[in-house]
Amino acid sequence: MSGPVGTFAAADLGATSGRVMLGRVGADLLDLVEVHRFPNTPVRLPDGLRWDALALFQGVLDGLREAGRAGPVTSVGVDGWAVDYGLLDADGALLGAPYHYRDARTDGVARGVWDRVGGPAELYRTTGLQHLPFNTVFQLASAAGSAQLAAARRLLLIPDLMVHWLTGSLGAEETNASTTGLFDARGGTWSAELLGRLGLDPGLLPPLRAPGEPAGRLLPYVSAYTGLDGSTPVTTVASHDTASAVVAVPATEPDFAYISCGTWSLAGLELAAPVLTEEARAANFSNERGIDGTVRFLRNTMGLWLWEECRRTWAARGRPAGHEELLAEAERAEPFVAVVDPDAPEFLAPGDMPERIREFCRRTGQPVPRERGAVLRCVLESLALAHRRTLRRAAELAGRRVGTVHLVGGGARNGLLCRLTADATGLPVVAGPVEATALGNVLVQARAAGLVGDLPSMRALVARTRPTLRYAPRGDGAAWDRAAARLEPSARIP
Repeated sequence: MSGPVGTFAAADLGATSGRVMLGRVGADLLDLVEVHRFPNTPVRLPDGLRWDALALFQGVLDGLREAGRAGPVTSVGVDGWAVDYGLLDADGALLGAPYHYRDARTDGVARGVWDRVGGPAELYRTTGLQHLPFNTVFQLASAAGSAQLAAARRLLLIPDLMVHWLTGSLGAEETNASTTGLFDARGGTWSAELLGRLGLDPGLLPPLRAPGEPAGRLLPYVSAYTGLDGSTPVTTVASHDTASAVVAVPATEPDFAYISCGTWSLAGLELAAPVLTEEARAANFSNERGIDGTVRFLRNTMGLWLWEECRRTWAARGRPAGHEELLAEAERAEPFVAVVDPDAPEFLAPGDMPERIREFCRRTGQPVPRERGAVLRCVLESLALAHRRTLRRAAELAGRRVGTVHLVGGGARNGLLCRLTADATGLPVVAGPVEATALGNVLVQARAAGLVGDLPSMRALVARTRPTLRYAPRGDGAAWDRAAARLEPSARIP
């Protein structure tokens, strides 16, 4: 191996845990190692479900200290989930713990927002954003008139908040900003018109930053705690975790689709321009910013949250099981006993997921899965059907052909889900890398440091250096057609 090599710390914040990864990047080198993992546990307070942002930041600091013990770090980047935010007062202090997107305070709020902006179609023509009840615009509407919002002078999405505490700088990274419902999908800026109609102070939103731009350098107290040099830069990465994951899709062909599969399953296409048609809105597709001006045309569906909530429920009842044991039980279960709509509202909140799945099946007149393996088989087949429905519709709406599906993220470890997705879509599925989000974070930092080239070059490096598995469809499309028919709107009426 020859040529320069950089070492990059990636803080990757997920809905259940965070970690700091250390990546080494060179011309033909892309190594990644986890140096610290920490829980991300929500806190139920009298006024709702909140994130413990202080514990989250402490986890980032501890991880950076571990990274520093391994040697000099070229730069630091932070990515995380979308839509949630912290509010800062005039002194820059955090105004309370940020709300969790699964909190119920946004229930029923959307209609009031639509009334103010001219309806859901008008909102979509500006933002191109999939309707989800917890989008930032609806969270802000639910806070209207509160003392907290009245005192707020800045709003920072969670990764931007972490960057602020590391550097003291204020900014909004654009891939995450595009998920708020306040971003102009065509212009690539905050929408002044929407902010005006909603009565929001434009000064609440910080200046936008593009992936690759400098965010600042470590503050003295961060340097002292972590042992990292105070001159270490913090680089703006694609801070929406899905945007970072899409950077690391190892696609060498142009006609690919992607599924970033973890707690959520985000399936779609990479486009040069947004699709803002009424058909796209009716199909609830999102046009979110990617790096280099690309558009992530995707639909966000419930992912392995259903699997994990089932596992958590059984463990709480004294029936814990490892991932491989559960996969084996699902593999042995009879196929197509029942399927559910992963996006049904009853599956959003934490709770007894196995019983909710059984109740959905009763309500829709399907056989009720009883055993653990049968419930999990139902979950995985339902997710595969959601992947099929989403990718087929995305291709239709965008006028694109899809030849290969790249499935990245934690779902790539679930071999049965990957195989079922190939069968359901009728397309080959390339699974991996599992750590796509952290890899995308590291690669954007490496490009800012001059060690890698454009987006195709970054993906080619991933394809050369990271293992993947390929799943070919097995041609049982008729069975999948019958299963899909159970979830047609008419089939949902008992």
